[in-house]
Amino acid sequence: MGSAQDRGRAGEALAAAYLELVGCQLVARNVRLGGVEVDLVVDDGSSRVLVEVRLRSRGDYGGAAETLDQNKRTRLVRAAHALEQQGIAHPRVDVVAIDLCATGARLTHHRNAITG
Repeated sequence: MGSAQDRGRAGEALAAAYLELVGCQLVARNVRLGGVEVDLVVDDGSSRVLVEVRLRSRGDYGGAAETLDQNKRTRLVRAAHALEQQGIAHPRVDVVAIDLCATGARLTHHRNAITG
């Protein structure tokens, strides 16, 4: 496994730990919904949430949240629709952005970041 994959898995683990700390319950990791791989699926109270984790080790070209392109947004909406077809009403799509810096990491949770 390459270092980029290691960082990606570590980012997902950090995001999962954060979400559990704020009261979410982890349902699944790296699950496929509607042909789309979703990093994390959590329950936040009565809401089912699809979570895209973005990790950025450099800020030269913008932060981690800015790396989410329109194609990935469209795919996440498709995954949310797949959940609706399974009977989950109004699933939410969140983004957890992790920006690494010299002093550590900055994690930002964007709730309901993608709608469709």
